[in-house]
Amino acid sequence: VALVLAALLPAACARRSQDLHCGACRALVDELEWEIAQVDPRKTIQMGSFRINPDGSQSVVEVPYARSEAHLTELLERVCEKMKEYGEKTDPSTHRKSYVRVISHDGTKMDLSGVKIDGDVASSLKFACESIAEEYEDELIEFLSHEADNVKDRLCSKRTDLCDHALHIPHDEL
Repeated sequence: VALVLAALLPAACARRSQDLHCGACRALVDELEWEIAQVDPRKTIQMGSFRINPDGSQSVVEVPYARSEAHLTELLERVCEKMKEYGEKTDPSTHRKSYVRVISHDGTKMDLSGVKIDGDVASSLKFACESIAEEYEDELIEFLSHEADNVKDRLCSKRTDLCDHALHIPHDEL
């Protein structure tokens, strides 16, 4: 019995780690997309050089603030704090773990049946989120600076392989 458990434990831990990192990546992208959507689309930021050219002009352009590198960088510094608003849900048939919001953005009641909410889950998710945000900062900014479809799948599955097992996970909306 001990031998069987010893053989199964590393696989279970690896799957747990993969589920955690996949869930953290997907939650990170969800939170970033939600934050971007909250910015007034008319708000802009000046980008470019503030030096004056020999002809007296400046090479400055105005870009939408919501998807600007400055705004995305600022979001990446604080977005992982939102992981405390997530809980862990285990699929009864596959025993895979996924992470769902337990506090809605707009205050609507949420179905939390089967969701484990505790500090260990939140801190593990936050730590995984921070490591993903740091390691894949350039990719996150690249994907989110342009409006793109399926950023979660493109970033978390195809670009990073964090969710290579999870291409079948349904798209959830916040």
